[in-house]
Amino acid sequence: MATFQKIIPNLWFDHEAEEAVTFYTTIFKHSEVTKVTHYRKAGQEIHGKEKGSVMTVEFSLEGQKFVALNGGPHFTFNEAVSFIVSCASQEEVDYYWDKLSEGGEESAQQCGWLKDKFGVSWQIVPDQLQDLLQSDPSVADKIMKELLKMKKIDIRILNEVKEQITYEG
Repeated sequence: MATFQKIIPNLWFDHEAEEAVTFYTTIFKHSEVTKVTHYRKAGQEIHGKEKGSVMTVEFSLEGQKFVALNGGPHFTFNEAVSFIVSCASQEEVDYYWDKLSEGGEESAQQCGWLKDKFGVSWQIVPDQLQDLLQSDPSVADKIMKELLKMKKIDIRILNEVKEQITYEG
């Protein structure tokens, strides 16, 4: 039986929907393009797109469905919405950080934020981070201070901070 996803993020691009979907589906191992729709002549006076050009691309990344829309230059992405990538290891953090930031930039925000080359914001976060931040309050405070110095999160350094505090305590 097919699974139903009630809420599907819609990503508004000027004209880069196909390029963005290709970029994302090459990064995430479990991904696919499921449907592509094209603009028709009807409504051209409103949408201004050439008949036959790509309107939407439906795709999934790691089981999460998305829609990419070529909607024109009216709206752009910002950090108010971001996608969190949960990573099981530092190697995964490094992989997703390197791939998603390719052609993009590290965000002005610390703690694992970046913008890809399309302006979409991502947070690349090791799964272990929540456990570290929910530990003893004095340990969590020192880990948070270290975390706030990082753009890309290095879980090894955070674990070293924890071990050093535990050793001193």
